[in-house]
Amino acid sequence: MTDLLPPIAMLGVGSMGGAILTGLAHHGAERIVVTNRTAEKAAGIRLDGVESIALAEEPGGNARAVAGAKLVVLGVKPAGIVDLAREIAPHLEPDAVVVSIAAGTTTASIEAALPASVPVVRAMPNTPSHVGLGVTGVAGGARASADDVALVARMFEAVGEVIVLDESQIDALSTISGSGPAYVFLLIEELTGAAERMGFTPEQAATMVQGTFRGASELLAADGAEPAELRRRVTSPKGTTERAVAVLQEARLGEVFDCATAAALARAQELAAG
Repeated sequence: MTDLLPPIAMLGVGSMGGAILTGLAHHGAERIVVTNRTAEKAAGIRLDGVESIALAEEPGGNARAVAGAKLVVLGVKPAGIVDLAREIAPHLEPDAVVVSIAAGTTTASIEAALPASVPVVRAMPNTPSHVGLGVTGVAGGARASADDVALVARMFEAVGEVIVLDESQIDALSTISGSGPAYVFLLIEELTGAAERMGFTPEQAATMVQGTFRGASELLAADGAEPAELRRRVTSPKGTTERAVAVLQEARLGEVFDCATAAALARAQELAAG
């Protein structure tokens, strides 16, 4: 992708927003303006081609940021999303697309605070976006056209892969790719503990486990085979791995993950209900 993205405004740049901003700055856009509440946060953004506004010093900064912007990313906490949408509504360009990265906030609730001509697209990125390996789910609201959704998808491709889906699926996606890094880190944590209990030093355990997870993921990406096939290649008949995998399968990991993702989905629905 070499085409510049159109002018972008990012209102509120936290940890996730910062990852997205870095990717966008490297990808290139006609203009990027960001806002944060404090001068300290604003000063911490030092990226070429990015203008950073401190709302403490310029109370009307959000209005200035969205002036001329085609993509307007709302990066504040979910509780403040609708109020922010209401604040910027009079200042948006007629062809602007508003993008929310807030969990549990529907496009309909944001649309209600905006002019009838302004579409809303909801996005759910994940933390590997920090290293350009994110997975982002993108869903258009009732007013969003296919072109609007495609433009937002192109923006998030700056930090990884994108899945376009219906908004009804966005909470379910969050339980897999959104929460998924935590599941992986938990597995790494537990396997590292097992290595240490076998007598390895923390440094040795970390090298073994982290290197193994990284290498297995890269092998999966490079080989093209299904995970089950790669697992079979490691699992020699009547060998040590076969014995270990049998123990893991007896623990019904599939059912455990079904229960875990169902619990995460129930919580997402609670948040959406307010």
